[in-house]
Amino acid sequence: MDRPTIKTGLLKWTAIVLVAISILVLLFRMAITIEPPKVDEGYARNLKRVELGNDMYTCEESWLKKNEFGLWEMYLQGSAFELGVKNGILAVDLIKTQEEVFVNKLQEMVPSDFYLRFLKQVVVWMNRKLDDYIPIEYQKEIYGVALYASDTFSFIGPSYQRILNYHTAHDIGHALQNMNLVACTAIGIHGSRTEDGRLLVGRNFDFSMGDDFARNKIIAFYHPEKGYKFASITWGGMIGVVSGMNDQGLVLTLNAAKSGIPKSAKTPTSILARQILQYASNIQEAYEIAGQVEIFVAESFLVSSAKENKTVVIEKSQNGMALYDPGGETLILTNHFQSDYFRNSELTLKNKAEGASVYRWERTKELLDKKPVHDVASFAEILRDQRGLADKSIGMGNEKAVNQLIAHHSVIFEPGELRMWISANPYQLGTYLCYDLNRVFSDSTEVSDQLFCNGESIAEDPFLFSEDYQKFNRYRQETKKIKAMIGQKEVSEVPENFLDDYLLLNPHFYYPYFLAGEVCRLQGNRQRAETLYNRSLSLEIPRKVDREQVEEAMKRLK
Repeated sequence: MDRPTIKTGLLKWTAIVLVAISILVLLFRMAITIEPPKVDEGYARNLKRVELGNDMYTCEESWLKKNEFGLWEMYLQGSAFELGVKNGILAVDLIKTQEEVFVNKLQEMVPSDFYLRFLKQVVVWMNRKLDDYIPIEYQKEIYGVALYASDTFSFIGPSYQRILNYHTAHDIGHALQNMNLVACTAIGIHGSRTEDGRLLVGRNFDFSMGDDFARNKIIAFYHPEKGYKFASITWGGMIGVVSGMNDQGLVLTLNAAKSGIPKSAKTPTSILARQILQYASNIQEAYEIAGQVEIFVAESFLVSSAKENKTVVIEKSQNGMALYDPGGETLILTNHFQSDYFRNSELTLKNKAEGASVYRWERTKELLDKKPVHDVASFAEILRDQRGLADKSIGMGNEKAVNQLIAHHSVIFEPGELRMWISANPYQLGTYLCYDLNRVFSDSTEVSDQLFCNGESIAEDPFLFSEDYQKFNRYRQETKKIKAMIGQKEVSEVPENFLDDYLLLNPHFYYPYFLAGEVCRLQGNRQRAETLYNRSLSLEIPRKVDREQVEEAMKRLK
């Protein structure tokens, strides 16, 4: 028998390798495929969206409309799958826009197509059993929403799998804290600290995926078949909760804590928050629900209960849980754990030493202590504050400030009265509109009704109309251009007077001096680069990683 030629052998081994790769790809895809829950899809086929006017739609007894301040208001009623279907039908355009913004932002943050595809596969693999940790009713609701997701993004994955995975975005943002995606502040007071002794809760949701992501915020009013009615501030396609209040006067907000990199999927924190808001009427019930599930990042759940006239924090990590009750009449929550159980953990100590959380906590306390008694208006002032300790100017957009000019939304709750004030765009600078849940959930409410309460609004922040605000917008635009030029090393044509004008746009912030120093370094102007780096280091830098970035740039000069 003739021996096979080298060419024949090579073809044989190539075929074997290709078959092996094909099998591995098939097994990988089988492993990451998440099957949707069983539902009556015929129900969805019989529903349609009815347009009543400009930005006003109905679907059976549910509806969606945009108010004069640019906030979308959505009322949903039904079983789990029905809630999702109506959500998807009514908000189909918002869901597509939100996914487009989200995907574009990810591509901006990770410009390498290869690395983005790699990260996608890592996340998909890590979340391959995500549905095991999401209650079936929320799977059905998400599937109802996913039926109306755009085919434009099918290259990412099937619509149900995409929408399901997007509910982990808040958690992944926690894990990627070096990307400065999450840095929230919350306050709860009662007793002698408020005018009537009742609870007052305020929070900034500083989840930064850009202005476009926050542009179409939705105030969703849920009347589910099971559990309590509740309101949630959300966005297109999101059924989880990050800030909300139910009709029992229970408030819940999410605040990130320092977390290790998750190794596998568990329950997304926004889904757990949704479960608590829908099924808990007091602190004990909230704590019991939180104890029944595993989450894959560390999280602080601020829980405020009208029934107990009290605010606490449920601190939960991948391997433990604690109830933090500071006693007294004031609770401040930024982004570090405070309970005896967690306060001396390695991650908490690292977070406090290296991040901006402690500084922001201290600034919040300083602002609270300026007045013995607070009301909704003074809470708005605190949530809009941009200064540092002792009223020091620390630059616009500094993470050490309570108001970092990145908030998706800001909200103030009066749980005892079932009222909440929600900020219109931009950030927390727009009008705070007051909503009364007693009124919204009454049987007489119709889509054409004005939902927010006349005469109860808090006016826009005067900063919105200032020259400094115009400078801040120009600063962000110029910063984006300069970063692009530095990334491409195309700075030779940047004139010196351009940098001088740029620095005047945000003169108390460390970052523009660092970027200007980078331009000068690349231009070969070592002396001015060193001066700019030193100026940057002399200012209030929010985090250790930010300071190290400037120090590393200084070393490159030498």
